[in-house]
Amino acid sequence: MTKARLLRLSVVLVSVFMILLIIVYWDNVGTAHFYLHTSFSRPHSPGAIPGITAGEDWEALPDVDEFLAKLLSSSLKQNSSVSRKTEQLLVQGSGKPVVSNLEENVRGYDWSTHNARNNLDQEKLQIERQRTLQEFCANSSFTFPTKERSFDDIPNYELNHLIVDDRHGIIYCYVPKVACTNWKRVMIVLSESLLDQGVPYQNPLDIPREHVHNTSTHLTFNKFWRRYGKFSRHLMKIKLKKYTKFLFVRDPFVRLISAFRSKFELENEEFYRRFAIPMLKLYSNHTNLPTSVSEAFGAGLKVSFSDFIQYLLDPRTEKIAPFNEHWRQVYRLCHPCQINYDFIGKLETLDEDAAYLLQLLKVDRLLHFPPSYRNRTASSWEDDWFAKIPLAWRQQLYKLYEADFVLFGYPKPENLLKD
Repeated sequence: MTKARLLRLSVVLVSVFMILLIIVYWDNVGTAHFYLHTSFSRPHSPGAIPGITAGEDWEALPDVDEFLAKLLSSSLKQNSSVSRKTEQLLVQGSGKPVVSNLEENVRGYDWSTHNARNNLDQEKLQIERQRTLQEFCANSSFTFPTKERSFDDIPNYELNHLIVDDRHGIIYCYVPKVACTNWKRVMIVLSESLLDQGVPYQNPLDIPREHVHNTSTHLTFNKFWRRYGKFSRHLMKIKLKKYTKFLFVRDPFVRLISAFRSKFELENEEFYRRFAIPMLKLYSNHTNLPTSVSEAFGAGLKVSFSDFIQYLLDPRTEKIAPFNEHWRQVYRLCHPCQINYDFIGKLETLDEDAAYLLQLLKVDRLLHFPPSYRNRTASSWEDDWFAKIPLAWRQQLYKLYEADFVLFGYPKPENLLKD
């Protein structure tokens, strides 16, 4: 009797262990080769911004996809109804603007200046940005790593930047150093994924920064396996087909400068220990470095921009671990040749793009994008920052980020790449 119980117990323990092992493996590798493949979304015509409501014609899908599609349509109808009720409550509420007048005056941004002419210009701008992206993704002579792989081949852990709002049918791929803190705040308000004393946040600026960047706050594609199991990729594809997808980008070199300024010129304990100490040892020949960033800064030990560039160009960097998200290329974060984005915003035109996007998403009465800061890293600073970087390094750095320049229509910085 005892032996039989021990046998049953051992079988149960082994089964649990195997299930955990499969989950861990699936989370890291992805479900690409363990389910029936389905057709990926057809390209939208240039400039087309699909609606977020259910009901438009879909291509013929396999039975599993059809079932999930119907389920998703039903969910979207219910959520859109809830969304309209929420919006009415907010509009009929106290009458206070979502972003206070004080905040608007401080930031110097007037929300009332958008007119039909601006919308027409924005529509043309989106057509051009999408056309550029589509042309270079289809151009076989322009290559870069991961370009030719399919969506099925992207492992789950590389889908962690795709934030999903099921209430409004929106998918946002966040790019660090491109206003992502405030866009994450917007997604939290829309999805009602975070509560303040039991009530969803209504004003993006009320959300504390530490909650904004907490990964548990957001539903991202890489979490789908735990929630939907073997149907996760099917559901991702349906949502990519049905939802409105957007991202924001900026000049790649300026983004690098911004990342360097925020992570290495300011005291940041995590980045000092993970990145600054190895950089100072490898490229500045420092030894016996302080264990805390405050001690290091007090002793005048800081990573230079030259150290940072050497770190990016060092072949050993990627062998040890992938680039940190703050300087990882956008094409590796958001997979623009595998995912057909409906809206491409740029930090250089953030205020106009944000206002237009919220109109397209039909949530502009629900909230406003937080007014932008005036002290953004400027593209005019590039010459000064790269003045002491050897020409050969600059040329190598451009090759490293060339895909981001080309795909998103940023001009090649010729003045930095020639004597």
